[in-house]
Amino acid sequence: MIHTNEDTIAAIATAMSDAGIGIIRVSGKKAISCVSKYYINSKKVHDLEEHEAGTIKFGFFIDDDENIIDEVMVSVMKAPHSYTREDVVEVNTHGGSLVMQQVLKLLTSDENVCRLAEPGEFTKRAFLNGRIDLTRAEAVMDIIEAKNEFALKNSEKQLRGSMRDLIHSLREKILYEMAFIESALDDPENYNLDGYPEKLSGNLSRWISKTKKLLGTADEGRLRTSGIVTVIVGKPNSGKSSLLNVLTGEETAIVTDIAGTTRDVIEHDVKISDLLLHVIDTAGIREATDKIEAIGVDRAKKYASDADLILYVIDSTRELDEEDKQIAEIIKDKKVIVLLNKSDLEENIILTKENLTDNIFSAINIDGENTRVIQTSMLNESGINDLKQAIVELFFNGHLVPCEEMYVTNLRHKKLLENALSSLMLVEQSVEDGMSEDFYAIDLMNAYKYLGEILGEEVGEDLVNEIFSKFCMGK
Repeated sequence: MIHTNEDTIAAIATAMSDAGIGIIRVSGKKAISCVSKYYINSKKVHDLEEHEAGTIKFGFFIDDDENIIDEVMVSVMKAPHSYTREDVVEVNTHGGSLVMQQVLKLLTSDENVCRLAEPGEFTKRAFLNGRIDLTRAEAVMDIIEAKNEFALKNSEKQLRGSMRDLIHSLREKILYEMAFIESALDDPENYNLDGYPEKLSGNLSRWISKTKKLLGTADEGRLRTSGIVTVIVGKPNSGKSSLLNVLTGEETAIVTDIAGTTRDVIEHDVKISDLLLHVIDTAGIREATDKIEAIGVDRAKKYASDADLILYVIDSTRELDEEDKQIAEIIKDKKVIVLLNKSDLEENIILTKENLTDNIFSAINIDGENTRVIQTSMLNESGINDLKQAIVELFFNGHLVPCEEMYVTNLRHKKLLENALSSLMLVEQSVEDGMSEDFYAIDLMNAYKYLGEILGEEVGEDLVNEIFSKFCMGK
């Protein structure tokens, strides 16, 4: 069966787990009649189509043989005053997986009346029907997937239209200049272009500055919302797995005194105050003793090469050796925090920050701007606050800025802003080179188009489908 945007669709909108309530959402022209077939009030009357919009009613959901499936509360929202700008009905059942599945199965039993929704299809319809632009649609999923307060607040701003307003305002200004140029070229008697390049140059400087400022938030925005990809490396028995357990607050990794216990990577999202780290614990890097460990060591090297941050755990009670030299070579071009572990064994400490600069360790610039060295003890869980401060220094210029302004966190937005900036700078160059005004219009149009793609005004069906396919079911 070919699916269209005219179909009536249904899906479970809440988590598939035992809960107080579960919600099945239905949207489309036949939403009310579809649910009405299975809904009866306390007097056993099918009266859903008589309900006023914006109301919620108690009743029962029945099957084709009029057996009661569950007590329900049914809400009715009529177009265009709904999430999708279509008729929407939400069936509130008790939150058991079985009852929700039975309700959904009945509603979608005849695909000509109502079919199962695809992932993100409700929000896709909200976009296609003009209720929200593409940035606000993407913000919906960002809110659902938010892993920390920064990500949540930034997504809420985007949902309220902060990104849309910034882009819309810039596009309006560009459109005005494009229209003026076209009018002046078509009707030079009534539109005077004397001094216009200088005026446009001033506007371009402001637009370029604003776009650069927005792009300047992209890297920090990504790190603070998606998390800093952090790879723990070190020799076996240096305390790598113990560090992961301290960071997660649970026994995530097996810790023993047997070298090579960690054979594969272990991944975990970790919050340190306002920071989000996607931490990857790897196999100890050394000359492997068997084939399985060798695979783990190779994976450790691959993850280290792709990381935003390296946490290099060193046993401060042991001398550095050739294996440390090998590790240093692997991570020398990364942001690195060296953790001198086992500081609780004061009498046995051999390595300190001051003596890490011997020839074996010279691949890493201990005093460089991309490296920090701190003392830790996984046994006493000491040094974690110093670790947080070191991360803030390496990635956020020493302090975390409160989420007051709009941050670019979407890679699609970043690429389109970069394209728009390039086009605006080409216009600026044309003005400086004394080119005629008709040359300006081409690059102004390109900037206008790229900004429009951010809002969804200049995008194709394939991109729309790709974006919404990443949404969760029922949203």
